[in-house]
Amino acid sequence: MNKLGQRGSGLIEALISMLVVSIGFIGFAGLQIKGLASTKDSLFRSEAVYLSYQMADRVRANLPAATTGAYNNFTTQLAPDSGCTVTGDCTPAQMAINDFAEWLTEVQSSSVLPSGAGVICVDSTPDDGTPTNAACDGIGDALTIKLWWTEQGKQHRFVSTFRP
Repeated sequence: MNKLGQRGSGLIEALISMLVVSIGFIGFAGLQIKGLASTKDSLFRSEAVYLSYQMADRVRANLPAATTGAYNNFTTQLAPDSGCTVTGDCTPAQMAINDFAEWLTEVQSSSVLPSGAGVICVDSTPDDGTPTNAACDGIGDALTIKLWWTEQGKQHRFVSTFRP
């Protein structure tokens, strides 16, 4: 006793349920992609924190240079040559230059931060500047470490301040 008006209704119900499930899977895939992007951003932020603490530890390990202001204005994006070797005798100021050069080389390494750049300076307004113009004003007694990197065409910045 099959009525003519009910033919194919099971097929339509199946197609509608497949459509609803497909939309759900597309939404789930979008969430997965967004989660992976957030994980990558988190990794870069963690690297920036690590590099910042590493430089702060280098400064604290060389207090004679820090107290004389040797770390107050490293804003160049080229690793300077200190003329200091590992086996040679170095002055605290030469060691400061060497610390910055080694640190900057690691920051600029493509495996750590993409298009990485970093400075260490005295700055009363640390949340400004770009890799080409760090905007360090030399005011204050706290050192500022600024790191920049570019991810998917967007520039990111991490800033930390400390007193040696």
